Amino acid sequence: MARHPLARSAALRTTLTTAVLALSAGALSASPAAAATGTITGLGGKCLDVAGASSTNGTAVQLYDCNGSAAQQWTVGSDGTIRALGKCLDVSGNSTADGAKTQLWDCSGGANQKWTVTAAGDIVNPQADKCLDVTGNTSANSTPTQIWSCSGAANQKWTAPGADGPAPAAPMAVAPYLYNGWGSPPNPTTVMNATGVKWFTLAFVLSNGYCNPQWDGSRALTGGVDQQTVTTVRANGGDIIPSFGGYSGNKLESSCSSAGELAAAYQKVINAYGLKAIDIDLEADAYSNATVQQRTVDALKTVKANNPGIKVYVTIGTGQSGPDTSLINRAAASGLTVDSWTIMPFDFGGAGQNMGTLTLRAAEGLKSALKTAYGYSDDQAYRGMGISSMNGITDVNETVTTADFQTILGYAQQHHLARLTFWSVNRDRPCPGSYPNNDTCSGVAQSDWQFTGIFAKYTG
Repeated sequence: MARHPLARSAALRTTLTTAVLALSAGALSASPAAAATGTITGLGGKCLDVAGASSTNGTAVQLYDCNGSAAQQWTVGSDGTIRALGKCLDVSGNSTADGAKTQLWDCSGGANQKWTVTAAGDIVNPQADKCLDVTGNTSANSTPTQIWSCSGAANQKWTAPGADGPAPAAPMAVAPYLYNGWGSPPNPTTVMNATGVKWFTLAFVLSNGYCNPQWDGSRALTGGVDQQTVTTVRANGGDIIPSFGGYSGNKLESSCSSAGELAAAYQKVINAYGLKAIDIDLEADAYSNATVQQRTVDALKTVKANNPGIKVYVTIGTGQSGPDTSLINRAAASGLTVDSWTIMPFDFGGAGQNMGTLTLRAAEGLKSALKTAYGYSDDQAYRGMGISSMNGITDVNETVTTADFQTILGYAQQHHLARLTFWSVNRDRPCPGSYPNNDTCSGVAQSDWQFTGIFAKYTG
C-alpha cells in the first residue's frame, strides 16, 4: 500500500550572482568603497535592467531576462545608492506617490536616490517609505518598475548584492517543508516570528491525473489554503518554494506525456506565484523509470532557459554512502545543472544510529558523485549540494536529535552548502508519546520550533 506523502521514505524517494564586478566609468560621484556588485533579480527570476543599456538621464529601469550585460550589473553601496552604468537608481520627479516611475539619473545624493535593501527582500526608498515594485505584477520583458506601498507581494521581492559583499545563499537556502494536506499545519507567522526563518518549501504539487498541477493533485493553485499560506509568508517578509512530488499521488513527471508538457506544467505554477525557486521531489517508482527521468531533465532545461535566474533544487534519496547516481549522471550528460542536488539522509533503517554522523557520510558521497558527473572541484560540489533531513523520530524509528541538527549546521557552514532544509516544520513540536502517530510532532524532547531555529542560523 502506498503511504501518505508525509511518510517521506528516503530509501525510495528521489527528487528532482555570480557577482561580476563592474567599474563605473564616468560616474559624477565616486562609488562608495563598501559596496557589492551583481544582478538584482525579481519577479519570475528576471533581472532589474536599464532599458536599452542607455546611460542617458531619465532612462527607464525595467524587468528583463537576465543576460549578463552591464545594464544589469548594480552596485549596492553603503551610502544607500544603487548604481548601474555609472549613474543612480532614481525616483522620477523626487515623487513619493504610489506609481512614481524609477529611472537612471546622475547621482546627486538626493533622498530620491537612497534605498535600503532589507533582509526580507524589499528595496525601500525611505523618503517615500515605499518599495521598488514591478508595475502590474507581470514578469513580461520591459515591464517598468515604480515605487508603491510595501505589501510583501512577489512583485516587490528582490535578491540583491549585499552592501558589504555578495548576498549569502540564506535565507532562501533554509526553507523547511510545510504541508497543508492534513493534520495540524502551523501558522507560518508563528514559526517565522519565533525562529527568524523566512522561507518555506510548500508541499506538494501533484498531477490531478492529467498533466495539470494542483496542490496534492486536488486543490487549485490559487484561492485556497495554499494560496493563503503564500500570502501570509510574503506579508511577513518571506517567500515559498513549491515542492513538486512527494511519496504518494500522481506525479506530473509521469502524467505529462512529453518534456514540453511537463515544462508547461512547471511554468503554470511559476507564473501563478512569480516564483524564485522550485523543488523537484520525485519519488518511488517514477524515479526508477528512465523515460521519466529524461523527461524531467529535459523539462527542467526548458524551465531554466525560460526563467533566467530561477533556482532549481532537486531532492533525492540516499544510502549511507551517498545517493544512487543515475539521475545526477543523466542530468550532467544532458547539460542540466541545478542549484542544489539535495539528499535526504534518513530512513537508513533501524534505531540506535548516530544520524548526524551518517548524514555527513552520505553528504560526502554526494560530493563525490557531483565531482565525478560534472568534473567539479570539492568547493564547487559542496556549493552545489544540500541536505534535507528529518527532525525527530523517522518512519523507520531512527532518531534525529537537535544535537544532530547542530552537527549538520556546522557541516553546512563549513562547506557553504546551497540548501539546508528538513521534513518538516509540521513536526517541529514535542509529542506526548514516544513516537508520532502522525506528522504533527517530532516524538522527541524539544521546545516548539527548536529544529527550525537551529537551521535558521545558517548564513550560507
